[in-house]
Amino acid sequence: MAFEAGDRHVPFLPLRYDPSSSESSALNLVLALCADWQLPGSNVEFIRFTDGITNTLLKAVNRRAGVSQDTIDREAVLLRAYGHGTDLIIDRQREAQNHELLMRHGLAPALLARFENGMLYRFIRGEVTRPEDLRRKDISMAIARRLAQWHATVPCIPQANGTKTGLDKSSTDDTPNGDSHRGNDSHEHNGLDETTTIQQEASKSIAEGKPEPNIWSVMQKWILALPADTDTQRERISVLQAELEGLVAELSHRPGLGKNGFVFSHNDLLSGNVIVLPTGVGVTDAPNTEVTFIDYEYAVPSPAAFDIANHFAEWGGFDCDMSVLPTVTQRRNFIDEYIRVYAKLRLSLPQGPDAFDTELEKAKLLQEVDLFRGVPGFYWGIWALIQATISDIDFDYASYAETRLSEYWAWKAEVNGERAASGTKIPLRERRWAQEDENDNHGG
Repeated sequence: MAFEAGDRHVPFLPLRYDPSSSESSALNLVLALCADWQLPGSNVEFIRFTDGITNTLLKAVNRRAGVSQDTIDREAVLLRAYGHGTDLIIDRQREAQNHELLMRHGLAPALLARFENGMLYRFIRGEVTRPEDLRRKDISMAIARRLAQWHATVPCIPQANGTKTGLDKSSTDDTPNGDSHRGNDSHEHNGLDETTTIQQEASKSIAEGKPEPNIWSVMQKWILALPADTDTQRERISVLQAELEGLVAELSHRPGLGKNGFVFSHNDLLSGNVIVLPTGVGVTDAPNTEVTFIDYEYAVPSPAAFDIANHFAEWGGFDCDMSVLPTVTQRRNFIDEYIRVYAKLRLSLPQGPDAFDTELEKAKLLQEVDLFRGVPGFYWGIWALIQATISDIDFDYASYAETRLSEYWAWKAEVNGERAASGTKIPLRERRWAQEDENDNHGG
């Protein structure tokens, strides 16, 4: 192999993945990394994963005669190519820094190389979960433990500008503030344009005093990236901006876990990003099911309650099945396990607290997750509005945006009393959220 997992230098390959010639361009990338895969007897194959709705993910394997499947999987490489236009939404330099940071804490596979529109990293052996798997108690508890590891042990890294990492910046197209434009045009490597600069400056002021970027500044950047060509579009931006400012005023300064109420959060814990590890590959003190997380493109500092509420929203999958969201009992079980592991890890760290009232923290976090339950719909609703304008993937982003934003409006109407005052029926999502356990009809 051209790169070993222990090497801190992450090379840049001056090549591009081309979806119109998927296999040949992927092969060029893999052979540039794994020179020995060109030797006689090599047989490179690609396996496409289709769970995502933005990026392309391919597993590259070298099936050689006499080599076991276990060895083949250990040597396998994942190729992830970024979706068209997603640089408008995602800071790719930041993503690579996230990956390296998590590698250092044993929470991510080895990042092997970056290329013009993606990255190559070590394949993780295990099974990708489905939405229904997230609702299994053993997997849910494993996710709680893994997320507690993230939040308790990984520091919130500063703004990408000037941050020292093992990345080979001399050979990449990274811009000074970490926003890289990797579209199909020849001007893509010329640095930040005026619009991006305005977006960054505005995002810094949305939640002053917080490490930047953060979940609030990301949403601000996304709102400013929405098209504003028509009166209708401009009106929508105005409405979303007012809502964001209201959320920041109400929620951004609430006390929470971590430093200044922020922890290093994944922010995209849908089923496709949760891998159930093979037996015996666990990383915590739990004897049974263990999981790990992949894809760190949305990871920024955020309240722990947002990361958890966002994960709970993903129980319904892309179909947004509100009838299977976690009940009060299921949320309490998850948070109890999360706080158990979080407290153990925080108390063991040199800079950790001298004491941690686990019962008090469990109650507080359960309440905070309730308060944040509408924010994921707002977050992904804005994201989907942008995707509807830039993505060439066959997915109805416009409808998805309206579905997710409706979650937010329903939550807002519930907490401010508008729904009760109007005499309308409680929507299914809010009704399900109020249920005590699986078969309880409380709130109906």
